[in-house]
Amino acid sequence: MIFSKFERMVAGRYLRAKRKEGFVSVITGFAFTGIALGVATLIIVMSVMNGFKSELLSRILGLNGHIMLVSTPGFPFTDYKTAVQGLENIEGVELAVPMIEKQILVSTGSMAEGAIVRGVNKEDLIKKDILRQGLTNVNIQAFDDEYVILGERLADKLGLMVGDEVTLISPNGKVTAFGTVPRMKAYTILGTFNVGMYEYDAGFIFMPMEAAQKFFGLYGAATQIDVSLKDGNDLKNMRKLIEDSVGLDAYVYDWKQSNAAFFNAIDVERNVMFLILTLIILVAAFNIITGLIMLVKDKGRDVAVLRTMGATKGMIMRIFVMDGAYIGVVGTIIGTLLGVVFCLNIERIRRFLEMLSGRDSFSAEIYFLSKLPAEIDWVEVSFVAVVSLVLCFCATIYPAYKAAKYDPVEALRYE
Repeated sequence: MIFSKFERMVAGRYLRAKRKEGFVSVITGFAFTGIALGVATLIIVMSVMNGFKSELLSRILGLNGHIMLVSTPGFPFTDYKTAVQGLENIEGVELAVPMIEKQILVSTGSMAEGAIVRGVNKEDLIKKDILRQGLTNVNIQAFDDEYVILGERLADKLGLMVGDEVTLISPNGKVTAFGTVPRMKAYTILGTFNVGMYEYDAGFIFMPMEAAQKFFGLYGAATQIDVSLKDGNDLKNMRKLIEDSVGLDAYVYDWKQSNAAFFNAIDVERNVMFLILTLIILVAAFNIITGLIMLVKDKGRDVAVLRTMGATKGMIMRIFVMDGAYIGVVGTIIGTLLGVVFCLNIERIRRFLEMLSGRDSFSAEIYFLSKLPAEIDWVEVSFVAVVSLVLCFCATIYPAYKAAKYDPVEALRYE
């Protein structure tokens, strides 16, 4: 739509309300503010949801592989070293890590917590970037039979420090003449790790592979092999290739299966939030309709004069469309900038608000992560801006049409 210089001049004049037209200006201001806040809120919420998904995925894949091969119960992988070599020879496989994973009870004498212990070779332990960076003052070369590495939050809950002893108790004990006796052994804490995800930091323990084999009675065997891929987007094809290579000797899972309910819940919540918050923009668009209708009523005499001076219906319609579009465009631009700036500084803003309120507004126990994440998807930001502009433009059509249909004779007769 091309606007002439005359149309732009008249539209600009109508936007600058006189003192007696102050109420129209107030409604216009509410519409403008509503669009800006609606767009900003939508961008912030969508970015936070993207950040949650991305951060959780990076933490999950930071400790686990894209694909997991789990042995059938009672039949661990006895020749796991050959299996690992075979998996790493498959094109597209970056890393294959054998391990023993079992549930245990962690006891300090006065306190006890359930946890998951992973027996893994120290060479494999530091191959995962997130885990290697999360190790706190750990001399990995000393990681041998007598030492374990605890999650930082698990150590805090149990009141343990580096150098303290902790007792691990396995429910799968030894069978004796007097019944099943739980396996129990004391280990020294070599250090702690913090990967920024509460579920792992509060519930995982790493133990040397050989020590885990001795503790669980799985001499020379492993219960699981985690496979990391070079390209995570090729998960479906790589899983089929690995399934064909191992046959029926193992259960094959991928990270999407293991966390399907969790990520599906995030996707559903994200889509619902998008629909709900879009209604904010829609409400603001209705404010544009209200403001323009009142402006048309207020400018009825002006419209009649313009029509008698030769202005066409199309010119009148474009003038009022321009007024509404201006509100929508400026509101959308400011809302987009506000949302992006907020997302870029969201962690600082969170800490500032916590400092003012004196309360923890982002508990890791509830939200899994220790920091509030936000990941800006520029395609999504552009989509939000386009949706806002389309809604605002649609809101201008009816008032502009009513203004164009104004009968100049009737308007001048009742003025």
